Amino acid sequence: MHLFLAPECAPFAIAAMILIGLTAIEILSMLLGFSLSELIGKPHFEGHDGILAGLLSWINIGGVPLLILIMLVLGIFAVAGFAIQTVADMVSTPLPAIVATVPALLVTIPLVRSSTRTIARIVPRDETYAVDTGDLVGRTGTVSIGPLDQGLPGRVSVKDAHGNWHQLRACAAKGESPLPIGAQVLLVDRKADIFIAVSAPSDLVRSDDKSSTEQHP
Repeated sequence: MHLFLAPECAPFAIAAMILIGLTAIEILSMLLGFSLSELIGKPHFEGHDGILAGLLSWINIGGVPLLILIMLVLGIFAVAGFAIQTVADMVSTPLPAIVATVPALLVTIPLVRSSTRTIARIVPRDETYAVDTGDLVGRTGTVSIGPLDQGLPGRVSVKDAHGNWHQLRACAAKGESPLPIGAQVLLVDRKADIFIAVSAPSDLVRSDDKSSTEQHP
């Protein structure tokens, strides 16, 4: 704890505090029915050339939402910095903050690259070149961020005809009771980028489950 408050660890402590604040904001936004990281979206650097653009591409910036990327950088930088200062303290004395920042950054960059590549593979994509999102009207899905009501949109996890998963912004249809997380819903309409959902009929859910079983014995 003494290292966390030490001036030599100030950059890493600040990074950790910012990370905690962003995490709290993201959790609060999800409780309110939306995801701040999804609203911010992913950074795009198409059309940029040069050394900086090459480094950004190598790190895989654009492969994950910007907020997730910032949180990864802050978290890895903080952990690397505290680890370096802990080792230095055990050997002799903590390094000056500006000196410890250099190896911490050198450790952070490759770890951020590997982390973003891993996350990009496991996080469901919002869209795919194979399917127009308008074609998802009429499909069933599961409420992943909710409950869905007529207020702020939540999220519905839907699989398209090609087996790709989509995380779609959705609200409950007018007059529909709130649809809790985990509820099976039917997408009946779309207004701009927000889908309109109703509770899925039980026979339709059973039909979809049977089709999935037949396709994946």
